[in-house]
Order: sequence, then C-alpha cells, then structure tokens
Amino acid sequence: MDWYPNADEDLLLRTSVKFATGISPAVAGSRWFRDAERNDIHGELPGWPEGPSYSLHSTGDRVAQRTGRAFLVGIPLIANIIANIGGASGSPFGDVAVRGKPEEPENEVQDFPVMWAAPGTLARTVPWQLDPARRPKGYATDLVLTDRRLLFLGTRTGTLDKADVLAEFPRESVAGARRMTYSEIEADVRLTFADQSWIRLFAGNPDSAERLAQLLAGTVRTVPQHELTTGQRERLTRFLAELPANTQAPLLTRLPSGIVMVEVNVPSKASKDVHETHSILMGASGEAAKPQPGDLQQ
Repeated sequence: MDWYPNADEDLLLRTSVKFATGISPAVAGSRWFRDAERNDIHGELPGWPEGPSYSLHSTGDRVAQRTGRAFLVGIPLIANIIANIGGASGSPFGDVAVRGKPEEPENEVQDFPVMWAAPGTLARTVPWQLDPARRPKGYATDLVLTDRRLLFLGTRTGTLDKADVLAEFPRESVAGARRMTYSEIEADVRLTFADQSWIRLFAGNPDSAERLAQLLAGTVRTVPQHELTTGQRERLTRFLAELPANTQAPLLTRLPSGIVMVEVNVPSKASKDVHETHSILMGASGEAAKPQPGDLQQ
C-alpha cells in the first residue's frame, strides 16, 4: 500500500471520498461552504485556492437538469456486492437506489452546504483537496479511520508514490457520521466533529458510507488480520488474489453470530469515483458461511 498505520494501531476503514455534490434541480452540480448563520465562507478558508462560485439554478436550468438526469439515471449505477456464500462468487445482492428522499430540504433542496463550520471549528481545517473543483487533475483523496485517528490522504492516479497525509484528527475529535441517502447511489455521508461542525462527503459506495457511520458509533466490531485463524487468513489470501491489484485494504467485521465478513472496495469501471464492494463470509476455519438472523441488519 501507499500508506500504513503505526505498528500499534489498527486500520478500520479506508475509502475514497470527496466533497459531495447537490442532486436536487435547484442545487444540482453545486456545493457551498457555510458558517452557522448560513453565510458563504469559501473565501475565508486559509490556504485554499480559488474555486468556482455557485448560484441556485433558475427555473429553466431546473427543467434542463431534470431532462439531463432522466437520461443519466435511465440505467442506474449498481454497487456489485459480491457474495461468496456456499462457494458461489459473483452473485449480486441487488441494485442500489440512485437517490433517496430529501431528509433535510434546507440543506439538500434549497441549499447544499458541504461544510457547516463556525469560526475556529474543526471542519474548517479539512484539506481543500477534498474539493474536486480545486484539486489537481489526477489527484484523489481517501478517508482513513483507525482505532486512534481519522486521516485524509492524497494520492496521484496511476502512481505508486507514497500517499500525502493531508490532515489528521484524534478519534475523540470526531463525534460520528451519518449516511445521507438523498444522494447519487445513496453514498453521501455527513461527518460531524465534536464541536458540531460538519462536512458532507461522497464515499463512492453506500456500503462505505454506512460502515463509517457504524464504526464511529461502535455498532460493529472490526477484526485485525492477526486475530484471524490460519484457515481464515488462507481464505482471505485466496480471495484477494482474485481481485484487481488496485483494490483497497479489506475491512474485516465480526458479525453477531461470530462469522467474519470481508469487504473489499474495487474502483468501478462504470463510473469515476465510484467503487464496487466485493465480500465473502467466513466461518472459524475459513469455510464459506451463511449469515444468521440479525447478522446483516443495519
């Protein structure tokens, strides 16, 4: 990999992220940076390069947006969740909805803030490279969660260079995360800091957005690779060998029944910044396992 945790910390999740983008007709393609009084603060953020200015779309623009999106979502994107239950890999669990219903119209229909931050709050210190309209071409950003901290990494597409550590926050400075379903492929997540400032990110996959929320809430328990049995480690090695070289680090979760779920994100060929989740379920010896009642409830 291009980045490793410290020897005494466990990697819990790594996923590609960027600032989210509005999808409702009035705010489609837009993103704003706000203080607690809903003032625009994109010019106040220290060290940030100049970015585009957005305004609400007119009625005519909204009609065009709706027409364009009718073609775009005619064939919805699919997050291919690969199950390997009973030894049959490649079975899709199903399609992911293109969008949900607005949960916060004031922040998703009439406005679309991707940063909500009073002066001096932590959200103002996130890296500007999260903004796809500001960062260099071919540059991508990842979110990393460990048992000690949350980091944002910068990577250059097509290189094996060491990742740039753009920002890091102690785990206790992050209050939680919430998946926001009114978004493209339902993959937005709102990350809230302890001072109640927040940012809204697109996580590339609804599973990644949901898993981040669960990990920060403590509702799921991850398993370090060194805790796997010999059989489970062998099965994990075989599984990873079947996937492309550019897959992200696996996420190992122990389900309530005791079986281990392995999830790996793979960049999608269908759309930029979207990734697919491939997964298997393993029993104690690495054998294929079936979920038990309550295992996959979210």
